[in-house]
Formats: sequence, structure tokens, C-alpha cells
Amino acid sequence: QVQLVESGGGLVQPGGSLRLSCLASGNLFSIKAMGWYRQAPGKQRELVATIREGGTINYSNSTKGRFTISKSIAKDTVSLQMSSLEPEDTAVYYCAYTTWGRFEPDYWGQGTQVTVSL
Repeated sequence: QVQLVESGGGLVQPGGSLRLSCLASGNLFSIKAMGWYRQAPGKQRELVATIREGGTINYSNSTKGRFTISKSIAKDTVSLQMSSLEPEDTAVYYCAYTTWGRFEPDYWGQGTQVTVSL
């Protein structure tokens, strides 16, 4: 089992920056990838960025160039640095971990709200 706890959400003005962090505990040896997803009101949850155990990174087209994902070697933290935030980035952001043998995340955090508004 893996437990995930996000922090760092809040209210920020358009063009501003925010950093999200996810603290993980449990059986991290089995983790092959970590990532951030988000869900805006009335929309489906979507991928924001993922980072694999070996360091390979994937960003969604909407966040590429503005967001940066990073992780600790021990896989116990994964962070998301968000810059040039837009109102369209407003959503609940979820940290998610994927174990070896799975193609979709099987562990999720409780989510943290990010609101981009004047």
C-alpha cells in the first residue's frame, strides 16, 4: 500500500506561480511512475505530467513549457512547479502513483485545489 498527501494548492492570480508537493509513504519499492492529474468542474480528470522511476517525463500539451515535474530519488516526494498560470488551470490537482505491472495509477492522493483568478 502507498499513501499520498498533497500540499501547496491555493489561490493565485493569472500569470503567477505555485508549487505543489506530494509526500508518499508505504511500499515505494513497487512504484514505476509518479504523476499529477487534475479535474476541473464539469470536466473529466486529465493528465498534467508524469515522471518515471528512471526519470522519463511526459507533459500534457496544455502544460508543456509552463509546468515542471520533479521527484526524489527515493520516490517519496513528487513536486509540480507551475508557472504562467491561467484561469484554465483552475482545478483540483491529484498526485498519483503507478506500480509495476499497471498502466494506470493505482494510488491517489486526496487532491488539492488550485484556483487561478484575479
